[in-house]
Amino acid sequence: MTSNTILRAARRTFIAGAAALLVSAVAVPSFVTPTFAADGPASVADLAQGLLGAVVNISTSQTVKGTEGPGAVPMPQLPEGSPFQDFFDDFFKNRGGDKDNGAQKVQSLGSGFVIDAEQGIVVTNNHVIADADDIEVNFSDGVTLKATLVGTDTKTDVAVLKVDPKGHKLTAVKFGDSTKMRVGDWVMAIGNPFGLGGTVTVGIVSARNRDINSGPYDDFIQTDAAINRGNSGGPLFNSAGEVIGINTAIISPSGGSIGIGFSIPSQLASGVVDQLRQFGETRRGWLGVRIQPVTDDIAESLGMATAKGALVAGVIKGGPVDNGTIQAGDVVIKFDGKDIHEMRDLPRVVAESPVGKAVDVLIVRKGVEQTVKVTLGRLEDGEKLASSQEGSNTDQDKGDKAPAVSTASVLGMTVGELNDETRKKFSIAADVSGVVITDVAKDSAAAERGIQPGEVITEIAQESVATPKDVMDRIGALKEQGRKNALLMLASKTGELRFVTIRMD
Repeated sequence: MTSNTILRAARRTFIAGAAALLVSAVAVPSFVTPTFAADGPASVADLAQGLLGAVVNISTSQTVKGTEGPGAVPMPQLPEGSPFQDFFDDFFKNRGGDKDNGAQKVQSLGSGFVIDAEQGIVVTNNHVIADADDIEVNFSDGVTLKATLVGTDTKTDVAVLKVDPKGHKLTAVKFGDSTKMRVGDWVMAIGNPFGLGGTVTVGIVSARNRDINSGPYDDFIQTDAAINRGNSGGPLFNSAGEVIGINTAIISPSGGSIGIGFSIPSQLASGVVDQLRQFGETRRGWLGVRIQPVTDDIAESLGMATAKGALVAGVIKGGPVDNGTIQAGDVVIKFDGKDIHEMRDLPRVVAESPVGKAVDVLIVRKGVEQTVKVTLGRLEDGEKLASSQEGSNTDQDKGDKAPAVSTASVLGMTVGELNDETRKKFSIAADVSGVVITDVAKDSAAAERGIQPGEVITEIAQESVATPKDVMDRIGALKEQGRKNALLMLASKTGELRFVTIRMD
């Protein structure tokens, strides 16, 4: 690792052949009495003793092909009967210069914990067991059992394994409620750092709701507990001995603990685990919208007092709300009773909702709050639908320069009619309508917002535009109202929508 490297998720850092970088957020439980609160709990020995048996070491092996090309080390061609033959045979065995096309066996280590002793169910991180040919679970009493994969979820980095507990009594732990954890609460982690199984560490909850850009549902618990290689997939316990997090990632310039570790909260992980156990896959709720953040400028343009919620930039055709229930330009501020403070909150709460559930969604539409009823679809089906739609939007051949059309210049943009000529020139899909942007002045307000020629203005301040004159009229009206920014809905060449605010001063 180079200095200042962020290990966003151990799965991205350690590849086959390297020990999986695991996060063991260790902590001291808040079960301790206040008499020693100044220095932390006097001892966590009793708590740890009852939990050690449920925490396991995960070891995996994988056969991969050796590296070819300049980085490969070929087996030397030695004279027949050379005294060095045995030495080189041992050295190059399984290293890429052997007879099996460079195949070699690589291993990695991680942590996990038992949640069902009777069924032999073990939870760990997906990146700990990803692409493994063989998985073994090593228990604290020295017993090793072969494991089979029940299911994985790459979006949350959770995996569920199963071992045969016959003839071996397992110890299990249960999930607690991570929503009750407060910053400053003591927590304890047990894991397998650097292959040292059964290692106990303690710390506090340093922060909550951390987004480290490792997946679409980031909502990590941050802890200062010691976290090192081999702790990934291990449990983070509260003072009652309940699992309130799965240790997953760290920030470290060297690969070792500097007191910044992250755990998947049990509120998110437990639902994923239940689905993997029941179906072998996830079945998440799906709203069928494309969203973007609500900035201060956008909030002002929409007449909102504060910037909050998730702005709907587009609706997926064939999705749950492709009936006008929710429209582009709406701002979702509450979903099924849960407040949506910022954009990233919406995908998580929707995904945690059951498929087919009818929910109330509070939206702001043209400055007015209203509640709509939505029946959720299934995210996995929606991803296939969205992918097929993207694939169907093929670019048309670019023709010669189109003849002059009626145009206007506004806010650093030159806009023109969207007709057959301009549609062909910019390869704009047939179902896109509005006013095409034919040029963007360098260093203009439009250029600062990343607006490109070929994009189409479909709405200004949530009113449709169809001609360059419409654009000029809408901008003029906003200026007369004293508005400082204009809210534009832009469509890409293939029809994907986004909102942009442009300064009008």
